[in-house]
Amino acid sequence: MRIVLTRVKEASVTIDGTVVGSIGQGFLILLGIAPEDTPAHCRKLCEKALGLRIFEDENGKMNLGLSDVGGSVLVVSQFTLYGDCSHGRRPGFTGAAGPDHAIPLYEQFLAECEALGFPPQHGVFGADMKVASVNDGPVTLIIDTKDLKIG
Repeated sequence: MRIVLTRVKEASVTIDGTVVGSIGQGFLILLGIAPEDTPAHCRKLCEKALGLRIFEDENGKMNLGLSDVGGSVLVVSQFTLYGDCSHGRRPGFTGAAGPDHAIPLYEQFLAECEALGFPPQHGVFGADMKVASVNDGPVTLIIDTKDLKIG
């Protein structure tokens, strides 16, 4: 699993002209799922992401977490995070999990967010979505389960 996490002042996702999810201050999480990902990867990645202390304290240091600032979470599925651009000019997406594998893990990620106290706003898996955000900082991080100790 791989996420791109952006600290935002606000973010929203729109499908067919209708806003289906929106937040104020918090994290916009773009979530990609690979064929080898497991429920354990999902749990660990969610804990890591939502536990980050990347909001500024009174001294301007990134020392506060999502709960400290009353932040929210917006999660958007993003299979293109596994795009392979190493050959030619058109990316290949064979590194992304298919829907049969990815949808249950996407749904688990949403459930893990809620279990950690951050009921997420979210898009719709596989939909054509328009994502808007006002980045804060900007602060953007990439977290991949291949770099985390799972077990």
